[in-house]
Amino acid sequence: MQLAKNVIDLGLSFNDLEPMLRFWQQDAGLRFDHMQPIRRGQKQYRHDAHGSVIKLNHHVEPLPDAAPSGYRELIVAREGVTAPQRMADPDGNSVCLVTPGHDGITQIAVAMVVRDLAAHRRFYGEILGFAEQSWSGGPAFRLGDSLILLSEDRAATVDPIRSARGWRYITLQVTDIDAVHDGLRAKGVREGLAPVTLGEVARISMILDPDGNWIELSRRASIVGSLSDH
Repeated sequence: MQLAKNVIDLGLSFNDLEPMLRFWQQDAGLRFDHMQPIRRGQKQYRHDAHGSVIKLNHHVEPLPDAAPSGYRELIVAREGVTAPQRMADPDGNSVCLVTPGHDGITQIAVAMVVRDLAAHRRFYGEILGFAEQSWSGGPAFRLGDSLILLSEDRAATVDPIRSARGWRYITLQVTDIDAVHDGLRAKGVREGLAPVTLGEVARISMILDPDGNWIELSRRASIVGSLSDH
């Protein structure tokens, strides 16, 4: 898969806005970029981490405390950090700051737990076409400058709910979203959401990994210049 943006994004959902913004901007040190209305009762506060967008999705209506997704920790390379600094936001979501190069992380990494390493290695390597490398906990995959770090946990959640608190999805920016989506479906990848156009902002779809974790495919006008493939 050819990425239109050489990094991945990560989405977080929550209810209590002010403590979360304070943590992510002050404690975690992410730069606030802008707020994007998503739908009635949901606004996305977009924060920058070395080009990756950390999407803080604020929901007015109470979100359920559902089982966590496989996405368990955001790791950010930060100059001046001498030893890993682990923190948790007000909802308990994990973030870790590391020195650039730690475990091969030069930008961001997303640590995942999966039920079957072999299935996910095939998914990220053979189906999505990303390069495998290793980290201290097992296999990893390089998605542009970003990393997905995999570790096996037979008790990892199957088919986690997308609309619940916590880390819920990653986003891959692609140019020909319809062709990519259809090609993955033809390879047996489960569909979470058929391609849909969101005004003049983006055309998106959702696919599911072998455990049912959500992966958004996005063709964003601000990145590719148009929502049309032609």
